[in-house]
Amino acid sequence: MILILEADLAEQSPVFQQLLTRLKALPDIQFRIHQEQGAEQLLSEIYLIGHTKQLRVEDMEALPGVKQAIRVSREYRMLGRHSGDQRAQGFDYNGVHFGQDNLNVFAGLCAVDTREHVEQMMKALQDNGQVCTRMGAYKPRTSPYAFQGHGKACLPYVFELAGKYGIRVIAMEILHESHMDEIREALEKTGHPTGVMLQIGTRNTQNFELLKAVGRQTEFPVLLKRGFGITLEESLNAAEYLASEGNTKVVFGLRGMKSNLGDPHRNFVDFAQVPTVKRLTRMPVCIDPSHSVGSRDAGPDGIPEVFQVTAEGVVAGANMILVDFHPDPATALVDGPQALLLKELPWFLEDVRLARETYEERVLLAAAQGVGE
Repeated sequence: MILILEADLAEQSPVFQQLLTRLKALPDIQFRIHQEQGAEQLLSEIYLIGHTKQLRVEDMEALPGVKQAIRVSREYRMLGRHSGDQRAQGFDYNGVHFGQDNLNVFAGLCAVDTREHVEQMMKALQDNGQVCTRMGAYKPRTSPYAFQGHGKACLPYVFELAGKYGIRVIAMEILHESHMDEIREALEKTGHPTGVMLQIGTRNTQNFELLKAVGRQTEFPVLLKRGFGITLEESLNAAEYLASEGNTKVVFGLRGMKSNLGDPHRNFVDFAQVPTVKRLTRMPVCIDPSHSVGSRDAGPDGIPEVFQVTAEGVVAGANMILVDFHPDPATALVDGPQALLLKELPWFLEDVRLARETYEERVLLAAAQGVGE
């Protein structure tokens, strides 16, 4: 069961302390406090764990300071969408909103190679009105001899250039908890010119110790990619690991499943599950068309397949797009064959706009039919 407390109820207040005293007296019940300082309000939730079936919602809502009691109806206690759950969805980070009702595009370099390419990418994004990007500093590779990323050496100039071109959030994969310290140090040394969304890649979806470490910090939001060889339920439970440690600012990423059924695509596209994740959880959903398709190939209609699968995900209600671009894909150190060209960025963004417009019209159509009433 989840207790939603009255806004701005500080833990040191007499009402809060009275509530804790009452909860400690409940038999076979443990609880965990989660607080989030918003721009205007302090939001507090208490998660009750144990024999909660014996508790009546009405009794819990009568406790001091409790605004609403929600009975957990899904395995994902903190991130799940529970029956009667009216909590606000999504979160804000560094001036950018992430929720199930909007869409952000993170176009950028799969792997940082040169300062010049980073600057060209950032300038192209600014020229096209974008404030988010992806930049890979740490790269997990199948071969131990492949390029592993520049690591902390590239962070200062990546962050400085982000500030120069107005980029507010950079999605950046980490492989070890020490990488968080390196990112913090580089941000501090450069004056915090931008923000970072930590990315947990598909190979680390079930690296539980890394999930716990990332979940214990609440400074950075997290993009968790679905594991490429596990079920959706297992990946959603991985996201719950993050939230159970305290960080509920989580975006869930669909990036295709490892299966020859998807050939000749790099992975089997799983974007049909965008609405499924939104139905089961309160997380915004990201799609990664580049790693799903794996090439810049286009169909006979002239539309690149990366564009096509992106549109599929956006029309299905995706809230974030992680897509590879590069100033010179032929020289890219990682995944050059799938990177789109900078000159294609305006086309890509316009195609995304059309797909999003279609999704919004479909939502209106569903509302007119009384769906969900």
